[in-house]
Amino acid sequence: MARGSDRPPRLRSATDRPPLVRELSSGGLVYRRASGSWKVCLGGRRRGEGGALVWSIPKGHVEKGESMMDAALREVREETGLVGEVEETLGDVTYWYARRDDGGSAVRVLKRVRFFLMRYRGGRFADRDDEMDAVRWFSLAEAEATIPYADEQSLVRRARQHLERAGRR
Repeated sequence: MARGSDRPPRLRSATDRPPLVRELSSGGLVYRRASGSWKVCLGGRRRGEGGALVWSIPKGHVEKGESMMDAALREVREETGLVGEVEETLGDVTYWYARRDDGGSAVRVLKRVRFFLMRYRGGRFADRDDEMDAVRWFSLAEAEATIPYADEQSLVRRARQHLERAGRR
């Protein structure tokens, strides 16, 4: 028999937990061919004042009445300045996080993000908004090694498979 201190704490009732909010976002991994190899665009945000850049696939909220694909195209254009053309769905990533609402109360967030693979069609980094601290092109291998999130690393691998399968080596 377990001692009292070895027992896990009792779960609180559902009414004691912070409320759950569901969020839906969409994003895109833009690719192009440069110097004989595939490059993909990532956006970097600083963690804290003067912190290191954390690189990820551009994404953002789906606006009311907007399709997932349209939201991804818009977010990529806003955050990177690039114009892409959707070629296929890379997949969905789902995760939890906590934040404070406008009143300062804790909120649990269940977020789902749908990512698309996009062919680069134009645009310039100089035409982006200031949401990202940096944007740049990475080789596929460099992108996979740079992104700290396993789910997004998997999406880069899936993009590589798509490009190879389509005979676009």
